[in-house]
Amino acid sequence: MSFSIPKRHHSKIGSHLDAVEDIFSLNKHALGPGELAEKEWHDAGLAAPDMTKIREYRLKRVREKLVEFDCAGILLYDPVNIRYATDSTNMSLWTSHNAARYSLIMTEGPVIIFEFDAHEFLSNHNPLITEVRHALTYLYFTAGDKSKEKAKIWASEISDIVREYGKGNRRLSVDHCAPEGIHELQSLGLELTNGEEVMELARLVKSDDEIDAMRRSIFACERSVELMRNYFKPGISEQELWSRFQMEAVNRGAEWIETRLLASGPRANPWYQECSSRPIQAGELMGFDTDLVGSYGYCTDMSRTWLCGDEKPSSEQKDIYTKAFDQIQINMQSLKPGLTFKELTLNAKEYPRNEFRHYSVLYHGVGMCDEFPAIPFSWELNENSFDGVLKPKMVLCVESYIGRRDGGPGVKLEEQVLITENGYELLTSYPFESDLLL
Repeated sequence: MSFSIPKRHHSKIGSHLDAVEDIFSLNKHALGPGELAEKEWHDAGLAAPDMTKIREYRLKRVREKLVEFDCAGILLYDPVNIRYATDSTNMSLWTSHNAARYSLIMTEGPVIIFEFDAHEFLSNHNPLITEVRHALTYLYFTAGDKSKEKAKIWASEISDIVREYGKGNRRLSVDHCAPEGIHELQSLGLELTNGEEVMELARLVKSDDEIDAMRRSIFACERSVELMRNYFKPGISEQELWSRFQMEAVNRGAEWIETRLLASGPRANPWYQECSSRPIQAGELMGFDTDLVGSYGYCTDMSRTWLCGDEKPSSEQKDIYTKAFDQIQINMQSLKPGLTFKELTLNAKEYPRNEFRHYSVLYHGVGMCDEFPAIPFSWELNENSFDGVLKPKMVLCVESYIGRRDGGPGVKLEEQVLITENGYELLTSYPFESDLLL
């Protein structure tokens, strides 16, 4: 069963057309991030992104990569990939672990959303979507011991579409798929390729409007961070503090937070403790990583570390904070187009790993979430290490975590940076802690 997307009516004739117009105007993406965010962006002089241009650019990027990889189309289950290619969403976190919604984008042909529970109205905002069909799920949650039988029906529909529009090409790119689905697609003669590679490379270079959307998302995130800081006082629990940030971010159009990385005192070394019920004590360092999928679906990934209360920082706290700050600043200075990924690693400031704990990467890409590439430390380079080249309009995060292996304070810092024609532009602007610098 399929549903054609109705065209937007430019005039209102009778109650039926009024209802159609209401469906469009009530769509989350049509409504936008909201009055609070719009006012703050206007006051800050931040240009509004053209969402029509963004959608067209992103779909064009996907199709260019499909041509490059000689694929008839791409089947997407990852909600971030679906969002990038179609700007259509439905319960993104739930569908990230329930394969109940997918999209098939033909290189030359339709853009089809297979929608959970046939909710075609969720895509009415976007004329690039050709068709909405009822999603057929064969995950065990809904199919039980009939998963294999349902997978056969599901695969037959996908294969028929590829046959109709693929012009004889049976190569289909797939990002995520359960084993039953893979088996059935292959049994119908489809050659499957790695859709993650296609999508990561498509998402690598941003358009001007995407960068405008990212600037707004970053501004809203940093405003939310500042409002969270009003509650940063001795005795507040880590999770209550984090909830203040999340509330303010959602109120400015944010969609979700990928992690709960906020930790204080002894929980901040080693890093990667998520926030807890523990009260933050006066004189402790508290670090956090926003990991925010914010306004327009664009990620703001910045980290800061603060000192709780009115106490003066210890020499040990200042030493660790300064080391992390210096690492960020020095490694940021290396950024310029034409530099290879391996050169980034080999030119980076690092601290002895037998003495200090460090973050998982030196740099990583960012767009609608953390993206390719992830740039490793020098001691991780080997014959299996990939390489690439920095290009203008790539966006990277510059990372640092420093904590001594024998204990003591830990500091997490991170900046988000745009690669330009001549170097880089710092996109994040939230201040560092001058009182914590040596």
